[in-house]
Amino acid sequence: HLVESGGGLVQAGRSLRLSCSASGRTLTSSRVGWFRQAPEKELEFVATISYNSGSRNYADSVRGRFTISRDNLKNTAFLQMDHWKPEDTAVYYCAVHSGGAPSSRSSYGYWGQGTQVTVSS
Repeated sequence: HLVESGGGLVQAGRSLRLSCSASGRTLTSSRVGWFRQAPEKELEFVATISYNSGSRNYADSVRGRFTISRDNLKNTAFLQMDHWKPEDTAVYYCAVHSGGAPSSRSSYGYWGQGTQVTVSS
């Protein structure tokens, strides 16, 4: 299963790195995505990375502030988040791509339970 970690309370402007680890399955051949859901809002796409890190895409709201990466030897993906804003407060989910548009939630068939990130101003 997928397990997200690294969430918590962070001050705006500080950095935080989320991790997405897989057990019982390998991530090395799969595209991985990060999504988030803020209170009373829909789940939204954050970033995605191809299996070999050759392709990375970001939502406009996080481009230039967040960096997605992966370490296939550790079977783990990461989301480095810099220059936080209060509106980044959300539960962050990682997911494994199963086919379709890389930024569409419906293209991901395997999800973690999420990790809460709360940004204080």
